[in-house]
Amino acid sequence: MMVWLLRRCIKCGKYTLKRDFCPYCHGEVRVPHPAKFSPDDKYAVYKGMLRSSILDEEDSNNRDRGDRI
Repeated sequence: MMVWLLRRCIKCGKYTLKRDFCPYCHGEVRVPHPAKFSPDDKYAVYKGMLRSSILDEEDSNNRDRGDRI
C-alpha cells in the first residue's frame, strides 16, 4: 500500500504536507492523487454501474429543465 504525503486544500487549492487542515485558509485537505489503476479491478463492474446511474440521473435532470447538451 502506498502512502501519499502531499495534500491539497479543496477551498484555496494550495498544496501542503499537513494532514488535518490547510495552514493557509484552514480548509479541508484531500489527497490529490487518483486511485491506482488495475486492469484486474474486482469492483470495476460496480464503478461502471455507479457512473452510468449518475450520468442517467444528470441526463434526466437536464431533460426536466429543458436544457440542451
